[in-house]
Order: sequence, then structure tokens, then C-alpha cells
Amino acid sequence: MSLRKQLFLAICLFLLVAFSGSFFVGLESSREQILGQLRSHAQDTATALGLSLTAQINDPAMIQLMVSSIFDSGYFSSIRIIDIENEQVLVERSAAALVEDVPAWFVSLVNLQPQGGDALIMRGWEQAARVEVLSNPKFALTRLWDSTLGSLIWLLLCGLLSAVFGGWLLRRQFRPLEAMVRQAEAISKREFLSLPKLPRTPELKRVVLAMNQMVEKLKALFTEEATRSEKLRVQSYQDSLTGLANRRLLDERLADHLLVGEQSSDGHLLMLRINDLVGLNQRFGGQRTNALISAVGELLTRLTQVPERRTWLAARNRGGEFSLLTPGMDRQDAARLVAEISATLENLRLTGASDCMPVAHLGMVAFKPGESASDVLLRLDQALAQAQLHPERPWILASLSDSAPAASQHDWRTWIDEALIEGKLKLYFQPVVECADTSQVLHHKVLARLLDPHGTAIAAGQFLPWIERFGWSARFDLVMLEATLDYLLINRWPLALSLSGSTLRDPAQLHKILDMLESLPELAPLLTLEIDERQLPPPEQLQRLSHGLLNTGYRIGLQHFGGNFSQIGNLTQLGLAYLKIDGVYIRGIDEQQDKRLFIEAIFRATNSIDLPLIAEMVESKGELEVIRELGVFGVMGRLIGPPEPM
Repeated sequence: MSLRKQLFLAICLFLLVAFSGSFFVGLESSREQILGQLRSHAQDTATALGLSLTAQINDPAMIQLMVSSIFDSGYFSSIRIIDIENEQVLVERSAAALVEDVPAWFVSLVNLQPQGGDALIMRGWEQAARVEVLSNPKFALTRLWDSTLGSLIWLLLCGLLSAVFGGWLLRRQFRPLEAMVRQAEAISKREFLSLPKLPRTPELKRVVLAMNQMVEKLKALFTEEATRSEKLRVQSYQDSLTGLANRRLLDERLADHLLVGEQSSDGHLLMLRINDLVGLNQRFGGQRTNALISAVGELLTRLTQVPERRTWLAARNRGGEFSLLTPGMDRQDAARLVAEISATLENLRLTGASDCMPVAHLGMVAFKPGESASDVLLRLDQALAQAQLHPERPWILASLSDSAPAASQHDWRTWIDEALIEGKLKLYFQPVVECADTSQVLHHKVLARLLDPHGTAIAAGQFLPWIERFGWSARFDLVMLEATLDYLLINRWPLALSLSGSTLRDPAQLHKILDMLESLPELAPLLTLEIDERQLPPPEQLQRLSHGLLNTGYRIGLQHFGGNFSQIGNLTQLGLAYLKIDGVYIRGIDEQQDKRLFIEAIFRATNSIDLPLIAEMVESKGELEVIRELGVFGVMGRLIGPPEPM
């Protein structure tokens, strides 16, 4: 029972006790007083009537007249004149003591009996007769009932005013408590909220201060762990001069895209090498040469900051050698990109440098899933060597020698548009299980294949780049969500579905998704919507988005996490259900100690706010054993189970 209800019941009980006590005390006091008044009234009437009838004792008609005139005043139950000698009633007037306006239960409760008085009528010195008078209590009962009603109404009015005022005062005093409840709920959702406004009540003020101190302490601990984790990531995977990824991270990402899987896609890899870096360093000094290297890094960084290119990776291999990984890019766009980069590099030429030599040479090669990384890098070195032989055009774009023109024969726009309109897709599900007990399934990740005009199921890695290029990512998400919800209406088991960055940035499409989710609140416990860390919108927009999704009752998860651990402070405001660690940081963790240290740091930071971790792309038993030792909550990958239709 809420405190407001308890207070209301307490007020009602208090009023009942107060009214009952006041009623019985007042009733007893009034009853004694009224009985005394009735006795006095009856006695006074009897005395006065006896004196008046002394002179008329021998006139029966006059006695009758005087008795009737007094009785008719209405304040008596009976008046009798009794002969003393033989006890005969000479004159009698009586009436029933009926009380019309007072309830019978009240009359019975008060039990106000008629009171009597008597007097003697003299004949000379002899006692001739006796006057007996009984007063009528009905008028006293009426007055007593009216006063009782007045007291009851007054107490009820006071009770009502007390309840209204008490409720207002209690609501005012409860505001800090409600704020603390929201604060505690925020902590359970991995959010850190401090209450800036302190209550005036000393007791509540101390509680709020204690809660704020606890929140700030948790926030500080979490920030400390996040900072330590980010330092480990920077040391292991980031170039200190340019801020780009290092060669190690490039190799890991390239290996990901070369794996044959649902999300794997064709793409291109570019290598850029600044010409005569040693000579530039000798002629212009290390500071200007480093400025040139930083400028090239900024150029590649700008290329990867476009929302549609969040899956690209720019890296500095060593010295003046850079790489750019562009999954999903076709040959035409690759040629345009490498020419654009080459032209832009000429604007970075150091003043005084030779004009006969380009600033850098570029080689770019295509790759496809199933190739080995060594073959791709070998062809890339060969392409770069060919570019160095042609100073008139310092770049080379090499194609796969065995590439078939089948993909270009499809009219991608036509058949993808048709597939999205008609819902020609097939759902695949990949299990996500508990790390400690792989038989316990947490949920299944929903993947999709589109059916081409021939009915062939095309893996996501092949059509997703085209969908992004056509600007249909939000449209594809809407179709996927509709198909997933339809599936959940029949098959009630937990699922997770990814939303693209384009959907998050498209208010119209996002509004449609929210409407669809709100229309099916009963499915909320069964579906978690996942956001890619590499496609997160700005913090303010992301927070509004997360609150909008959480208001529908559906949960939010973050996938491919680890590339930018510094932003985890913002993620504490999202109420995440879990974090999925990018498979780049899981592959080979049983053989690479620094990866283990990085995952340990992530675990400490997330464990401080009770945020579960799930490892992606676990491919070997050695990796599973290590992440199990680290305390990671969940795991997914081909070792656990590949995507399969259900």
C-alpha cells in the first residue's frame, strides 16, 4: 500500500476516533444536562400548576381548563391531577413521545427518558390533590441530533481539508524520494544521474547527498576503467602520430572481410606510399615531414568519416606507408576514389620539393571473401610497384584475375527494389549463448538473404553495399523489422536485430519503426535492437533515439564494440542491454596477451555497471576458453553455430 493511501486511511481513522470520542463525551455531558433541565422544567410546571389550582380546587371545569392550557404548549408527555384521599385521577392529559426528525437508532442510543415532577394542591390546610408532570424529551432529542450532525459535518470538512493539504504536502515532500527512485533506476540501467536540487528537509537532504556521492563514485570508477581500456586500445591498435589504425588492426579487419560468411563482401584495399620519405626528412627536417604524414592521415580520416563509409578503415602501416580498406566498393567507385586521393595529395606537396616526382604512389586491388590475406597483400605490393613505374599517373587499380562479370550482369537496383517491395527475403538465425554454459541460448541474431529474380538466396555481404549505395538502408531495416515481428508473432523466442546508421539518422523512417514497435508491445521482451558502434549518431541525437526506443519497451544492444572505447561514457546514458565485442579483438586472443589485457579492461569497466559482454566471431576452442576465463557473459560465432534458416 502506498504511503499516500496509508496517510489517507490514517486521517480517516483519526477522524473516526475523534468523532466517536467527541460524540460520546458530548452525548454523556449533554444527556446529564438535558435530564436535569427536564426534571427542573417538570418540577417547576408542577409547582406552578399546584399553586394555581389551589384556589380552583372545587371547580372541576376550571381545573380541566388550566391543565389543558399548560399541556397544549407541547413540552409535556403527561399531566395528571390525582385525588390524595382515594388516589383517583381527577384530570389527565397525555401524548405519545414521538420524535419524527431523529433516527430511531439515535433515540435508542441516547436513551433520554421523560423526567417528572409533582406538587400538592391544598384545600385550606388539607392536602386535596397531587399534580404529576412528565416532561417530553423529543425537543431535546431534536436539538441533540442537530448538534451531532453539525459536529460530524465540521469534522468531515476538516478531514477533507486535512487530506487535501496532507496529500499536497506529502507530494511535495515525496519529490526528492521520487527523484531518488529515478536515480536508482538509472543506475540499474547503467546511467549515472546526480540530483542538483537538494531538498530542504534535513533527513531527505542527507539521503540525497549520500546518493549523489555514491553515483559520483561509481561514475569515477567507471571513467577510470574506461580510460585505462582506451589507453590499452590506443597502444595496441592506433598510430601515435596520425591517430589512424596501425598495421596490426588493418590485418585483423582484412582477415574479417576475407572470411566467408553472411556479412562478408567484396571490396578494395589501397596502399599509399609517400615518395622519398628519407630524403624529405633530410632536406626539410623531421617536423615538416611529420606534418606531411599527419596531413595524409587527416585526408584518409576525412574519407572514412562519411556515414556511408563507417565500415572503411584507414591505417598507417609504417613510415610514409598508408592503407585504406574499403569493403563493399565496386571497381568504378574505386577508380574514382584512387584518382581523387592522388589529386588531393598533390596539394600537400612541401614547398621546395621536386615537381617531377609525385607526392605519393598509390596501388589499389580488389579482394573477395575466401582469399588469403597474403595473396591480397602480394597483389597490392605488385600494383604499387607498377604505379612507381608510371610517374605520369601515380596510381594503379588492379582487378582480380579470376573475377567473373556475373555480378555486373544483374541490375542490382531493379531486383533489390523488387525484393524489398515484395518482401522476398529469407531470415537466418545465429545463436548467442552463455559463455559458461553454451547449451543456454540467450537469443538468436537475425540475418537475412534476399532472393534474386532466379530465386537464389544472396548473402548480406553481397547486397548490403548496394543497398547503402542506393540509400535504402532505412528501407531495408523496415522490411527486416516487419518480417522479424511477423516471425515473433508465431515463434515466441528471443531475437536480436540490427539497425543501420542510416535508419538512426532518418527521422521519418525511425518514426515508422517506433510506430511499428508501439503497435506490438507484447513482443517487447523478445526483441533487442542492435546498433553498430561504427555508425552511432552524435551523442545528443543518440540519447533521444535510445529513449524513444526504450519507451516502446524494446531493449537496445551495441554490436561491434571496441573501436572507440572513449565514448563509452556516453553509452552509460542509453540503458543498454549488452555490449557485443568486435571479433577483431577476439580473434587469436588465446595467443595474444595484449588482446587479453584489453578485454580484461573492458570487462572491469562494464562489470562496474553490471553491463553484460558478448564476444563476437569466436572461431576456436582456445578463444572460447580464454573469454570464459575472463568472465565474458555471452558468446557467438561459427564455433557456437553458423547462421541457419528456421
